[in-house]
Amino acid sequence: QVQVVESGGGRVQAGGSLSLSCAVSGRTFSNAAVGWFRQAPGKEREFVSLIGRSGSNTYYADSVKGRFTISRDNAKNTVYLQMNSLKPEDTAVYYCAVKRDYSRTYDRAEDYLYWGQGTQVTVSS
Repeated sequence: QVQVVESGGGRVQAGGSLSLSCAVSGRTFSNAAVGWFRQAPGKEREFVSLIGRSGSNTYYADSVKGRFTISRDNAKNTVYLQMNSLKPEDTAVYYCAVKRDYSRTYDRAEDYLYWGQGTQVTVSS
């Protein structure tokens, strides 16, 4: 059984930084592309970032490009999301998810098979 567990959320003032972690167990982690999504109250879940299996390929939503950095440590079965220059509009529940192996796209929730429970990020102005 695959388990996905996020941690690291919290409250920060605008302009501040937070780092999220995503631990994956139950499958060969190095074979999995892993993504981050977020969902604000009253809004649909939206793609934030994806990192490929080796970590060489990364993708970002335009809204976070240049401010967020995704990385992974395959020895620790963990993916990280470093969030800098945070804005109030970044406030959301952030979810980590393991991508389906043969999905051709990467920015839709249905491209992902296993999800964590989410971690709250709140950015105050």
